[in-house]
Amino acid sequence: MQHFWVVGTDTDVGKTVITTLLMRQLQQHDLQVTPYKPVQTGEVHENGHCYYYDTAMYEKYSLQRLEPENLNGYSFKEAASPHFAAQLEGQQINVEHLLQQIQKLQQSNEVVICEGAGGLFVPLDTFGENTLLDVIVQSKLPVVLVTRTTLGTINHTLLTLEALHTRNVEVLGLVFNGDTGSKMEQDNVKTILQHHDLPYATIPKLQDISQAVDYSISRTSLFERLVNYETSIN
Repeated sequence: MQHFWVVGTDTDVGKTVITTLLMRQLQQHDLQVTPYKPVQTGEVHENGHCYYYDTAMYEKYSLQRLEPENLNGYSFKEAASPHFAAQLEGQQINVEHLLQQIQKLQQSNEVVICEGAGGLFVPLDTFGENTLLDVIVQSKLPVVLVTRTTLGTINHTLLTLEALHTRNVEVLGLVFNGDTGSKMEQDNVKTILQHHDLPYATIPKLQDISQAVDYSISRTSLFERLVNYETSIN
């Protein structure tokens, strides 16, 4: 069975949207899929209701029943780096606890999609001893990398891919998110793929998450890789 991470080159590149989209489309292939957010920050207050965006989107758009207690490891109110948000609440993130949760979910689901927080080197503790990348390496799971199409994406994407390669983390493919179709964006995508010939999907810039999670990537090389990987393993 194949499980993987959805990681980003930075914060706000659309990891939650892509995690939810992949969850839905793999569920449509009759796979038992659950998303998992090890650490989420930034409690949302809306109309007297408090929630966390990431796990709320999983539950709202899943085509299968999800167990709320299995969707998240730690939630912190402050919208900040996990180590700082935890510090504000007098807590510490236990990496072993996160790894144990991931392993447990793998035993009861055909696909577990772990969504990262921020970029690869986001610290999980005050002393910087553990980063998101450290957890990814220890989980021994491959990744799907989400990146922008806009100015600056070439550098951010290539640096992130180099960091993953250096730590021997398999990259299943890329998602170029928020594309408007400009010539510059087309060249950005082309340039990145010249450096790394990977399966990919390009998601256009859409108005809201409800449009994004229903955008079909079934004919992309990335989705074919994911489905074929499932088939070869099963």
